[in-house]
Amino acid sequence: MSPLASSMFTPGIDQIASDLGVDQVAVVGAATGYVIFLGIGPLVLAPLSETFGRRKLYLWCFGAFSILQIPTALSPNIQAFLLARTVSGFFGSWSIPSCVIQFKGIGIANGGGTISDMFHPSERAGVFGWYLLGPVIGPSLGPLFGGLIVEYLGWRWIFWILSIVCTCNTILGFIFLQETYAPVILESRRDNLEKKTGNRYRIVDEDERPFRRKLASSMNRPIRILFTQPIVFIMAIYQAAIFGTSYSLYTNFQAIYGNVYGFSPTQVGLVYMATGAGFLLALWLVVPKIDTVYNTLTSRNHDEPKPEFRLPLANIGSVLIPISLFWLAWTVEYRIHWFVPVLSSTFYGFGQLTVFNTVQNYYIDSFAKYAASAIAAGALFRSIVGGFVPLVASTLFDKIGYGWGISTFGFLNLALAPLPVLFYYYGEKLRAKYAIEL
Repeated sequence: MSPLASSMFTPGIDQIASDLGVDQVAVVGAATGYVIFLGIGPLVLAPLSETFGRRKLYLWCFGAFSILQIPTALSPNIQAFLLARTVSGFFGSWSIPSCVIQFKGIGIANGGGTISDMFHPSERAGVFGWYLLGPVIGPSLGPLFGGLIVEYLGWRWIFWILSIVCTCNTILGFIFLQETYAPVILESRRDNLEKKTGNRYRIVDEDERPFRRKLASSMNRPIRILFTQPIVFIMAIYQAAIFGTSYSLYTNFQAIYGNVYGFSPTQVGLVYMATGAGFLLALWLVVPKIDTVYNTLTSRNHDEPKPEFRLPLANIGSVLIPISLFWLAWTVEYRIHWFVPVLSSTFYGFGQLTVFNTVQNYYIDSFAKYAASAIAAGALFRSIVGGFVPLVASTLFDKIGYGWGISTFGFLNLALAPLPVLFYYYGEKLRAKYAIEL
């Protein structure tokens, strides 16, 4: 629900701006605050999940995110709207229910940790593909639903409906969601056993530091990973470029297809489905092969697995992303029939899911027990860039046009495209050189 909410209001930007008496840039600022706090939230919440367990964090954030949709719907001015959206982004970073029991995916950082808890490396990528479908397809489905709601009910109903659906998700979470983090499960079993028998028991490899020291260590873990691990920092830059590109396009589709092609809000919402189709195609054609490639390379390496074996298929996405951006840029610039630029979004979505899936699996395999913190570290940089770039994208497009404006993002992604190849060959050396004790 959180990624869905990140873009659901975009077809209503004009209506929100008119109702609250501000310009469109101020309303886009709500997306900026939301997306930035999607990245900041895991810095706090990911290490807490490695201290208190995944389930508690899911449920706390499910509830908070549901409640915060109410003041957003009731916002009397832009200040209240921005504040409510920004704070909900913090809790939204963790409030996406498990795909096992609900249909929208799982927490962006906590989900990676949950999958690391539950599945062997040889089968993670396929499961992770379904997990990642929520965070990446949510922003594609959001404008479709948002366009319908804005056109027939008004923009405030977007947040009333979100509150209702999220509350139902929270209730389902309380009923069905189970703890998956092994240290917390073992601690719970030990405590129950001690109560029954009166004896004292010890967990093998238990962290026996005082609680405050454990918590402090957990809280700074994502930052340590981000700034001491080149594989995370550099790949976070790549993901940030893709994230910034995506949100710049999503927040401008209304202008592109509404103003250039004369689409209604509902029709603009349907355009986002092209990107969603690309996600589904990647999930069908590429994601199942990530485990296949990983297992094949492992067998060739005398059954010694390496996280870098996740990366070969990322090259498909790294090529498709800049190609699709140049395609979109110049077909819109020359006002080619709307179907042609819309089709480019399908290839963009295909490339985006391919890169994100392989990179997130790379993080999980590289940091295993602390996968949630590693993903949170990457999410911070990604979300900050993804939040701020849309603020300048509209100005960029106005000044130099859609052709060179979107091509700017194409050139950026083209420059970063070789990264999966470079890390495939040099990632192991970098991990060994910059190894740290977490």
